[in-house]
Amino acid sequence: MKLKIVENYDPSFTLESKAKETLFNLLKDESFLEQVRQQVQCKNLEFTELLFQPVPYSLKTPKGMPSEFEKYHHSEDYLIINVPPHFMFKAKIFQPSRLCAIYRKVS
Repeated sequence: MKLKIVENYDPSFTLESKAKETLFNLLKDESFLEQVRQQVQCKNLEFTELLFQPVPYSLKTPKGMPSEFEKYHHSEDYLIINVPPHFMFKAKIFQPSRLCAIYRKVS
């Protein structure tokens, strides 16, 4: 099986305001935040309202994310999660098919 190397990939996307509002409400929901806090053993998290679409791995994007978001990946103060598929469905977001959300760990 031969692998195809992706040279250029456009990670940009736009969400409709209603879909964005619904998704943000789900990502800020206290019961969801509690689940995430338990998983990462953190007392408090805050949704930064930053989202990105995962990108194919390449020499320019070795972490599978747009390069401007890599600073959050390297920081102990932030957490990156995959947006749960049922959140995407509830918010009626079908394109892009996957998103990641960034949370800040609050002491």
